[in-house]
Amino acid sequence: MSVQSDALMKIAVEAAEDKKAMNVVALNLKEVSLVADYFVICSGNSDTQVQAIATEIHKQAAKSGARVRGIEGMNSARWVLIDLGDVIVHVFHRDEREYYNIERLWSDAKVVEFV
Repeated sequence: MSVQSDALMKIAVEAAEDKKAMNVVALNLKEVSLVADYFVICSGNSDTQVQAIATEIHKQAAKSGARVRGIEGMNSARWVLIDLGDVIVHVFHRDEREYYNIERLWSDAKVVEFV
């Protein structure tokens, strides 16, 4: 079963918010890059929270039938990258998010508004 990228992005956002992720942002990359349709970026205040957020996103994506292609960074829990194909999720520790500032690097992408 294939999950559309719009739905998968929403699943990732809701899973992050469910674990109290901070500053959840989704960037629409469809007109900017071939890398993915969306980046979801969020952060946690501790290594434990970063791992909990990433685990919940993985769980909810798999539950929806999406193929989780890879997860990197779970052991250090400073920057966890979850590859869901057309949706790439970045779960940062608060300090790393400020340092890498991915939103600035992808400033050409439109921010998705959540209602």
